[in-house]
Amino acid sequence: MPGARIERGERVTLRTVEEEDVPFTQRASANPEIRYPLGSRLGNQEQVEEWGSESTDRFLVCLDDDAGPGQPDEGAVRRVGVVSVEDADWKRPELGYWLVPEVHGEGYGTEAVALVVEYVFRSYGTPAIGAGAFDFNDASQGLLESLGFSEEGRRRKYMFIDGEHHDMLQYGLLREEWLEQRDS
Repeated sequence: MPGARIERGERVTLRTVEEEDVPFTQRASANPEIRYPLGSRLGNQEQVEEWGSESTDRFLVCLDDDAGPGQPDEGAVRRVGVVSVEDADWKRPELGYWLVPEVHGEGYGTEAVALVVEYVFRSYGTPAIGAGAFDFNDASQGLLESLGFSEEGRRRKYMFIDGEHHDMLQYGLLREEWLEQRDS
């Protein structure tokens, strides 16, 4: 069952990722529609569990119509994705995110990532947040740009995915840009 509620937006809820969520999170490495845009390798349950033990802030993106702040009943929550924040406590945090293909294009990703950006700037003293998007992932690039992220660079032939090398576009968002945009 998904964990406690961390943040609540208009349509999505961010909850803690619990052991029972590992089979769901494993979808990212098993589903080509998610794996290729992330550049992820295949992973068995043990590898995914190790991924969950890293010092990364991870949020389960849920649709739950306000199932409450504690651990909800299994049937009261629909898991639709994950947003993670790496290196938040010692250098520039880096966002990662994915949603199940059934909800792509509905705005849930933008809302979830915005909630996590707000969380990071509220919880950590970092001056900026980074995120990457592959050159072929127009949806991810659009999500970041819609939240005020600016393209800062390109890592050429960064990763080999499905038989080809792809560039990684690096994005960044400064704290003052976020606060100005949020308050306007």
